[in-house]
Amino acid sequence: MTATALLWRPMAPADLPGVMSVAAKVHPGFPEDEAVFAERLMLSPAGCLSLAGADGDLAGYVVSHPWPLLQAPALNSLLGAIPPDADAYYIHDLALLPRAQGSGAASRVVALLEEEARRAALRRMALIAVNRSAGFWQRHGFRLTHDASLDRKLASYDDDARYMTREL
Repeated sequence: MTATALLWRPMAPADLPGVMSVAAKVHPGFPEDEAVFAERLMLSPAGCLSLAGADGDLAGYVVSHPWPLLQAPALNSLLGAIPPDADAYYIHDLALLPRAQGSGAASRVVALLEEEARRAALRRMALIAVNRSAGFWQRHGFRLTHDASLDRKLASYDDDARYMTREL
């Protein structure tokens, strides 16, 4: 699939079944309930985007929101609200089906998320890299950031999970 055939657009509640399908294929080891995605969409609609082809089928998604630096929401947990002390833009999940990989869509959405972080007056971005994706994130300016307070949370993912940050 060519890069021009896939476009990022605002995620809509009607996208959630497709998001769940993509998540099950891309992150089978990290299952999350649909309620988690629905809440993130409600709390941070500008940070939730769907990647769709001309046929409307989802080929990927991204879920992101403001969050305190050096903290990470637990996997498959509801947030309740965005904390008032949120000082970083947290990329909760970026998932692309194989047909979208290599299309440039991931790099395009990282740039879109940086713009959103700047609009929110946040000076840092953060994420937990999984599935051997740390190299991708490093190419986009993220660096490994170790803080002992995150060790237990990272262990809930897998041995490959890495907390990463980027200054804006």
